[in-house]
Amino acid sequence: MSDSSTGMEPQRGSGLKIPVLFGLVIALAVACVYLFLQLDQLRTDVAGLKESVNKDVASLRETDRQATDDSLERVQALQTELEAARRQAATAAGQAKVEASKHAEDLARRLEAEQQRQRELQQQHQQQVQQELSQIQEATSANTANIGAVKEEVTETRTELEATIATLKTVRGDLGVQSGLIATNAKELSALRSLGERNYYEFDLGKTRQPYKVGDIALKLKRTDTKRSRFTVDVLADDKLIEKKDKNLNEPVQFYTARARQPYELVINAIHKDRIAGYLSTPKVTAQRP
Repeated sequence: MSDSSTGMEPQRGSGLKIPVLFGLVIALAVACVYLFLQLDQLRTDVAGLKESVNKDVASLRETDRQATDDSLERVQALQTELEAARRQAATAAGQAKVEASKHAEDLARRLEAEQQRQRELQQQHQQQVQQELSQIQEATSANTANIGAVKEEVTETRTELEATIATLKTVRGDLGVQSGLIATNAKELSALRSLGERNYYEFDLGKTRQPYKVGDIALKLKRTDTKRSRFTVDVLADDKLIEKKDKNLNEPVQFYTARARQPYELVINAIHKDRIAGYLSTPKVTAQRP
């Protein structure tokens, strides 16, 4: 069963008040759901970021290890070649000794250059890892801050709903049956919807020839008394017509249908000349009455 009626006529004569209130209803009703979804998305993003961090760090470490191993192998090969060249220079004579010494010196320079390259490569990798970690830390901090902000918004919205619900009252309906909580404005109706205990159908009803469908019943406005804040309306349910005469503003107008054991309730929050606005409240559970 939908929470909004179909075929609603455009409001006449009530200005911008009802559209503004309706907008507030929508905003408050979806706020908590949106904020909880946003919080869950942020948590998912942080989890994905952490997984990406671990992969990036592992990849950097593997690259650094491989580069270091390759450099060490070259250093060791040069050291071995240098030792061999020095031994050869020591045992050689004349021109051969001079050439061997030059070769040994060349190998020594190459060895020093390779060792310097290895030190620079290690330093470069360390700086790269540090930079990656700094960027990841900044991103994680930003996501953590966003989560905190969303949590604060959720808390504020929940507090506002709880405060609104706390102001609602229960009254006895026109059939003498104790009613549930009654909403007198759009904000309170949004709070009632958040409880999820009943179905609510808002409407804006003028005087028409044909009955106006609201939920699974129909209404026909007969007259209004703006000075005394009273109205008279016909309720059509189960192919029967029930007249609700001279009912008051925000009074639970109750009637039974064959679809539920609990009564339906009609609450009018605004009475204008030849027009009323309010909501219909119906039970969540439908069952045949005995």
